[in-house]
Amino acid sequence: MASQTVPEALTAPTQTFDDAPPFPEDVPTAPLLRLSLARLLDRDTQEIDRFVRACEDLGFFYLDLTGPGDSLLADADQLFEVGSELFELPLEEKRKYDFMHKNSYFGYKGYGANVVDRSGNLDRNEFYNVSKDDILGISDPWPAPGVLDARRPLLKSFISSAHGIVTLVLELLNDHLKLPPKTLQDMHRLEGHSGDQVRFIKAPPQPRDDRRTALGEHTDFGSVTVLFNRLGGLQVLPPGRDAQWCYVKPLPNHAIINLGDAMVKFTNGLLRSNIHRVVAPPGQQADRTRYSLVYFNRPEDDVLLKRLDASDLIPPLDADEVEEEINSKDWIIRRALGHRIAIFGKEAFDYDRIKGTEDKSQRAYL
Repeated sequence: MASQTVPEALTAPTQTFDDAPPFPEDVPTAPLLRLSLARLLDRDTQEIDRFVRACEDLGFFYLDLTGPGDSLLADADQLFEVGSELFELPLEEKRKYDFMHKNSYFGYKGYGANVVDRSGNLDRNEFYNVSKDDILGISDPWPAPGVLDARRPLLKSFISSAHGIVTLVLELLNDHLKLPPKTLQDMHRLEGHSGDQVRFIKAPPQPRDDRRTALGEHTDFGSVTVLFNRLGGLQVLPPGRDAQWCYVKPLPNHAIINLGDAMVKFTNGLLRSNIHRVVAPPGQQADRTRYSLVYFNRPEDDVLLKRLDASDLIPPLDADEVEEEINSKDWIIRRALGHRIAIFGKEAFDYDRIKGTEDKSQRAYL
């Protein structure tokens, strides 16, 4: 049961974000529903109805972790400190852990390594991706700096708790879609081989006269994302022809949850993987370094990303539509590395070459 996979802390942390400049009140903010983990675990019917609406309409929602998610909040707070320490390492040290030439997105990605938009601009952040399979001993370990090796127990705790949130999301969607028991869950087992990862992100303040996109518009590559932010900068593009980019305001004691490409492919667009991007934080927050912590959940490596045929609620394919035969591992590698200039050179600047499910996910609103 999902309720048994989200461990409880002895004392509830209270996040305040007091050390961050205030989020401005005069910027457009996204209409994310605020859902309660406790109510979803209790199978509150009204809360589940709101959850389903969020997954089908926007694909993003806030999840209040107070109570059953206290240990996840506590782990996240500690990992923000780890991330700060990690990115303070000398650049030559961090580059030792860039494994892109081994056809892997795990490890370090340096500032400006990816093309982020159709104008050819480069990213303005650093990543470090930690493999779930590595931390849980499912795969051989990747070389890592000491700051991460020393925190393997903390990373394991965070991964286990975050995956508990993922499992709950999958259980509720599996029930809503009336799929055979554990259809979605069995494609996303904690112990299965997958591209699941923890991502640390650092985005330093941008020049005041040149503030632009730090991470280009995209859909997430996998199934379910669990995100923690303390500063603004994340923006989503709500449905509709005349939609405007809106900031997602970070909320203390909440995670931001969103669905990815796989859920769109499994449900032929019934579930939504919303387009989003990262820009400079709004207002006074733009002068601060922005750190983020993410758990990306993906289907297990050999799962084919195709429409599931075991639910009458999932729309049929168009008469002339032929689905791509691609498994989760190949899909993630293609999307994660496709804009790396060091690998693909000029091809990395073809921004539409490795699109996700934007067209499928948005088709109901065009």
